Amino acid sequence: MPQVEGVKVLPPRHIVGQELAARLLVAALEKGRVTSSYCFLGPEGVGRGLMARWFAQALFCEASSGIPCGQCSNCRWLVAGTHPDLHWVSPTYLHQGRLVAAEAPEAQTLQRRSPPQIRLEQVQGVARFCARRPICARRSLVVLEGAETLAESAANALLKTLEEPGSAHLVLIAPQAASLLPTLLSRCQMVPFRRLSPAEMERVLVSLNCPELPGIPRSELIALAQGSPGRALEAHQHLQRIPPSLLQELRRWPPSLRQALELARAVAALDLPAQLWLIDYLQQHFWAQGSRQIIRQLEQLRHQLLHFVQPRLAWEVNLAGFDSS
Repeated sequence: MPQVEGVKVLPPRHIVGQELAARLLVAALEKGRVTSSYCFLGPEGVGRGLMARWFAQALFCEASSGIPCGQCSNCRWLVAGTHPDLHWVSPTYLHQGRLVAAEAPEAQTLQRRSPPQIRLEQVQGVARFCARRPICARRSLVVLEGAETLAESAANALLKTLEEPGSAHLVLIAPQAASLLPTLLSRCQMVPFRRLSPAEMERVLVSLNCPELPGIPRSELIALAQGSPGRALEAHQHLQRIPPSLLQELRRWPPSLRQALELARAVAALDLPAQLWLIDYLQQHFWAQGSRQIIRQLEQLRHQLLHFVQPRLAWEVNLAGFDSS
């Protein structure tokens, strides 16, 4: 098992650019000095979640070599997402007394007056999970993705579990140290993650067979991602669904009221996540042109969409509301 000192553990080759994080975790596994709590700090989409899943596999794998084999029961359950000793916690919405995961399809239709959070009920579930004995592996693992969203009551409740985790390890995933309470950070070993260089981004996109899109050079996709492979894949998915002609018209900004109304109708036909992503895309485009007035207008549009203004009306008002020249 990886917890046994002297066992050789290989770093995850499928996670590009995070050598320091891998070295820290591999050293702990090889020396049998895995601490009870870690905090993976870095931008979204750079491999923090992937590293957490690799860490779980390295901890749980039954292979005596210490290299996750992918064949044992523990590895198969982890790959299938059904391992009973891994508890993955993500931010949720509270809807009619139920917790709805932020990534669930149902969440797209909810009235989101406040962003999703990791809630007290979820942390209480973590405490119960840590208190029980592992079912298949030697230890249990809890991953709190989006730990920066911990509600105050949830963060305070988590402190006791971090102090007395039982037979479990905990991994908190957050963008930066400042986004967490100092009392939480003090109980975790910090593992840093970084943004990838353009060359590393190119490597990742090629390895994932991410084809270039008509009218969108890969260099533009990499610039949009800002060093995050996850953001690059998200952008690629959105760009596949948004007609290139619509992007071209929006990049020029409508010169007349009629064109503004036509564009607003076309954009409002997209789902809300695509509209919000399109605002990010346009802000970056107009930032490069120095069009700060449009950037402010787009930020106002984002605020309106997130506060339930009817999307077509919001786009009409903002596209037709001023002269981009």
